[in-house]
Amino acid sequence: METRHLQLGSCPDSWGVWFADDPRQTPWQRFLDEMVASGYHWLELGPYGYLPTDPARLADELAARGLSVAGGTVAGAGGPHKDFDAVVEATRKVAALTAAVGGENVIFVPVPGYRDDVTGAYREAANLSDQEWKTLTGNTNTLGQILYEEYGVHLRFHPHADYQVETQEQTERFLADTDPRFVSLCLDTGHLAYRNADVPALIRKYPDRVGYVHIKQMDPAIASRAVAEDLAFGQAVAMGASVEPPAGSPDVPAVMDALSELDAELFVVVEQDMYPVAFDVPLPIAQRTRSYLNSVGLHSRAGTVQSEETPDDPA
Repeated sequence: METRHLQLGSCPDSWGVWFADDPRQTPWQRFLDEMVASGYHWLELGPYGYLPTDPARLADELAARGLSVAGGTVAGAGGPHKDFDAVVEATRKVAALTAAVGGENVIFVPVPGYRDDVTGAYREAANLSDQEWKTLTGNTNTLGQILYEEYGVHLRFHPHADYQVETQEQTERFLADTDPRFVSLCLDTGHLAYRNADVPALIRKYPDRVGYVHIKQMDPAIASRAVAEDLAFGQAVAMGASVEPPAGSPDVPAVMDALSELDAELFVVVEQDMYPVAFDVPLPIAQRTRSYLNSVGLHSRAGTVQSEETPDDPA
């Protein structure tokens, strides 16, 4: 299997980090040191404010450890279907920092979604109206255009459990209704599997819209229990829904087979949801996960990955 075009990385989420600041989260210096100890060269920045936001300091911290940036992360701003001015403001900060430290991807994670992760309470309807959907896709196109034209980075939209783009049907509709010049997926294998999507089929059906990958697995029994008991995603994570490969779903070799067919340079970033977690738990999991992914053809190689995407002239 030829996977030289797939570059393995990891991110703060795999160390139990969901927020910019939370005492239950691994301190950022320890996270960076353990990234290196795990054998990774590429990282996603995680929630804005978790790592230093001064570009010079961040660059120095990364360079001292031989780490490079796969992408920045927008999380906590909510979805683009509402409060769009706030979404743009939050995303601009991430885009500016990402570009300043050499990253080319901004992963947009639309959280908080329609449920409260702790209580399970519904904040809004689980499905958007036609007008809300039109607002979502139109705003996402606008956001992607801003990122590319003003910052030179690519928007990678992350379908997410308990957001209104979470199922295979919703993801396909989202791709059909957004502009491929400015919007592509952060294809999260775990979140899609959590909602019973056929991940390899999605990759093969939309090879030109997969711009970035979060690789992880979910325990199908816990995912089924979450549906049966109407649990929020955060509640399922607290029960251990996100599992160390190869223990869950989707099948990683099947995903790798589909990814190996793509004609693009892609980051494949480990993102195992473990919030909250004891500080000594993530490192051995990260080491075992990297070893397993190495065994199926994914490697973390030092160097520069250049995106081959160039949107068509919008004129």
